[in-house]
Amino acid sequence: MSKIHPAEKRCQDLLLAEKENNKVDRHGHRKLCTLTVWKRSSMSFQGTDGFTVFDTQGKLVFRVDNYSRKNRHVGSGLVLMDGVGNALLTLKPQIMSMQYQWNAYRGEYGCGTNSKLFSMRSSSVIFHTGRDVSEIFMGGLTRQCQNPDFRIEGSFRARDCKIKSASDEVVAKMSRKRVNTTVLLSDDVFSLVVKPGFDTQLIMAFVVVLDRISNKPFTPVLCS
Repeated sequence: MSKIHPAEKRCQDLLLAEKENNKVDRHGHRKLCTLTVWKRSSMSFQGTDGFTVFDTQGKLVFRVDNYSRKNRHVGSGLVLMDGVGNALLTLKPQIMSMQYQWNAYRGEYGCGTNSKLFSMRSSSVIFHTGRDVSEIFMGGLTRQCQNPDFRIEGSFRARDCKIKSASDEVVAKMSRKRVNTTVLLSDDVFSLVVKPGFDTQLIMAFVVVLDRISNKPFTPVLCS
């Protein structure tokens, strides 16, 4: 039975019920930023493989378009864009990486150490630790035994992950999208909740790379 992918308008309609989530509370504190991520398949009507991300007002805030999943093997990378198509970050696989490492660069054609924003790798592919499958190093991975700045725990394929800082603070969570308490959407549509003070652009880049790492051959089902 073929999968049915939600139309873009349907995704936007689902967000309208959450429009209060990102407002400042009565104490003047910023609330969590809640995004809805639609993971598009190459089997969808667009013929592309990528992401569209909406805020609680139904506005398109990020997108990734990839017309061939084979691109990940030739190092051409993916481009994270804002809602109108401006390039924000370029995400590229590390050539000859044994730990499925990807690097993020600023802009559309970023390259070199000066423009590198972070490196992300899967640690459990080699060590099979069952924890901390994905580790993020801001500024890039520069030396052996370097401590990660962020790590990801949970199961990406189940859309159940937590992104934690080096101090073990949960800065973002991913979970399956619910219409209400009884209706759960398919794993193509999921929620991404980011703690105030953290860059949603950066967190979304983590999610895009995590998708690529999790779909590599022989990668364990669990993220950590």
